Amino acid sequence: MNASNDNTGGKGLRGWWLSPPRSGWQRLIAPWEYRHLRFFGVGRLAGGGVAGAAGLICLAYDVYGWAAFFLVIAALNLAGGYWFLTIDRSASARG
Repeated sequence: MNASNDNTGGKGLRGWWLSPPRSGWQRLIAPWEYRHLRFFGVGRLAGGGVAGAAGLICLAYDVYGWAAFFLVIAALNLAGGYWFLTIDRSASARG
């Protein structure tokens, strides 16, 4: 009855989301992405390049709505990739 509680399982969704521990805006990054920041950062940069190329192709064919869509997606992916690589670089410099 009075056995110790050896519950080593997860602490629900909140506990899963907060591991590994990180602070501030870095909590917006999904845990599986945070564990592999360099891989996902390079992937976002590559995706941003592909979306930028699609935006430029749409501009060449005067399809301005689609061009704007792809160029916004490209800008967001490039910014996210740069952010991920910056976090990864600062984390590796600290530890």
